[in-house]
Amino acid sequence: MRTIVVGGGIAGAAAALALRLDGHDVTVYEAYENPAGHVGGHLSLAVNGLRGLEKLGCLREVQAAGYDIERMRFHSGSGRRLGDVPRLRRQADPLRSVTIMRGRLVDILRRAALDAGARIVTAERLVGMVETPESVTAEFASGRRDTADLLVGADGIHSTVRGLLDPSAPRAEYAGLYGVAGISTIEDAEVGIWNLTLARNGVFVYSTVDEGTAWWAAQVADPVPPPLRGGVDEAHWRRRLPGLFPEAVPAAVLAATTKVLAATHMHACGPIRTWHSDRVVLVGDAAHPVGVGQGASMSIEDALVIAAALRTVPTIPAALGAYAAERRPRITRLLKHADDARGGKKPGPVKRHLDAAMMRLFLPFYERAQGYLYDYEPTVSAARTGA
Repeated sequence: MRTIVVGGGIAGAAAALALRLDGHDVTVYEAYENPAGHVGGHLSLAVNGLRGLEKLGCLREVQAAGYDIERMRFHSGSGRRLGDVPRLRRQADPLRSVTIMRGRLVDILRRAALDAGARIVTAERLVGMVETPESVTAEFASGRRDTADLLVGADGIHSTVRGLLDPSAPRAEYAGLYGVAGISTIEDAEVGIWNLTLARNGVFVYSTVDEGTAWWAAQVADPVPPPLRGGVDEAHWRRRLPGLFPEAVPAAVLAATTKVLAATHMHACGPIRTWHSDRVVLVGDAAHPVGVGQGASMSIEDALVIAAALRTVPTIPAALGAYAAERRPRITRLLKHADDARGGKKPGPVKRHLDAAMMRLFLPFYERAQGYLYDYEPTVSAARTGA
């Protein structure tokens, strides 16, 4: 089957690899010459995403390129510990979540897709597509056209494919938060711990990745998106962030910063009703921006499910329906969690106290509430062909 994948990030590279391993003739089109250079700081992979990478043959390389994170701990602004739970896994799971630089994960997936026989074409930006009962043609800004049996839209939260598939589809909007990520030196810290502080102006997270290093991310609540044009202005953020996060632990980590990696607006998107037509399908953030430590893992799961559907369901339209039927219930449940988490990052004087109280009540039941995420095994059958 001839397949076009639009987007060469995590979702696109994972989809290309999964489809190529099933024998598809796959070409990936990516707008950036070097997509890994446009993807910011670090991310977390939950154990469900890691098991997906194992199926794709990339687990060991990803584990070697990243860092195992054993626990996650939550703290109030005053430094009081609110809870301590396993990081993105069940307590008894021998697998550990991994923190990795986003660009490194993209590089690993792209290289695996290339080694499997996929083609990756860069500097091509999709501007249109024409679908017929027999094929779909992608049209690019350069004038290039390509025709295939299937087009996979993996072009992220600002997806062009989504808008072409359904002109009434919601667009991503600024979520009232922006994020800055960096690296700091750190001493006398327990390695492999993800720490979150409920701070006055947002949340501050840092992971102790080795004996002397922390990777951090500051998520700042601001109703007006600040200008973030061009490259990362390290001097600006070194001056600005300590004033936004004066709490003791964030201030200490920020004071030891050795590198500011990325600054980005955070976006949210309303529920996306149309995930597919007969020859076009959305995966990853193009279909369902989720966050909460599951964005990359959901993209990897999508790749496995779309490949399985096309392998086991007799026609492309029915396979795309089976993919959507498999994924929607899981994504819908996770999106509710993501909305709640996003709201918790927008503080107020009273709300912070309520957030801390709610967190102390919730964390003892964390595994019961979140375990469904980590137990997932994709299943697709020809009978499940709803949209």
